[in-house]
Amino acid sequence: MRDEGVTKYECIYRVGSLPDVDSLDELIACRNRLFMRGLVGVYPDGISFGNVSFRPDAAARAFIVTGTQTGHKPKITAADLSLVVDYDIRENRVSCTGPVAASSESLTHAAIYALDARIRAVLHVHSQALWQSALGVLPTTEKNIAYGTPAMAYEIHRLFAGIDCARPQVLAMAGHAEGIISFGMNFTEAEAALYSLYPAFKLSTQE
Repeated sequence: MRDEGVTKYECIYRVGSLPDVDSLDELIACRNRLFMRGLVGVYPDGISFGNVSFRPDAAARAFIVTGTQTGHKPKITAADLSLVVDYDIRENRVSCTGPVAASSESLTHAAIYALDARIRAVLHVHSQALWQSALGVLPTTEKNIAYGTPAMAYEIHRLFAGIDCARPQVLAMAGHAEGIISFGMNFTEAEAALYSLYPAFKLSTQE
């Protein structure tokens, strides 16, 4: 059975408002572009896939991420976002506030932001063609490691130890079918790194 979209960490959620930051519009626009490309969406069984986040303040731990089970929406709004105010990878816990609870992948996003304060945008998408081409070519997590877990967070730190994470990066999740993550200092960098894989792997943008 597919466990996509299942939150595997302790989620401490309270209804609240999001901070008024310019990056909200950028996040929404990026996520909606990814939906149009089929990189965010919903499977036939109704389970959503894909999520996007942005860290408004490089000096803070907090980041804004798309809400749980919002992948089926062709266009999201601020009502589909959540603010992760704190997290504890070792304790497998995420605290969030906003109109909805944070994505089930939020702990993985948190692990990427913890790599380098200059990382401001993280994209988690699904693509069978990209994923199959990227496995073992790009940095790839071990097959036995599930998404949204402390083990995945620690695996990301292992993969990127010593790498200049201020440069755009892309990784494949071997234990998370079709899962690809890209990140950078902004959405432009993170998206460009992702889209560059198509010509690099000689793939069509239409799967």
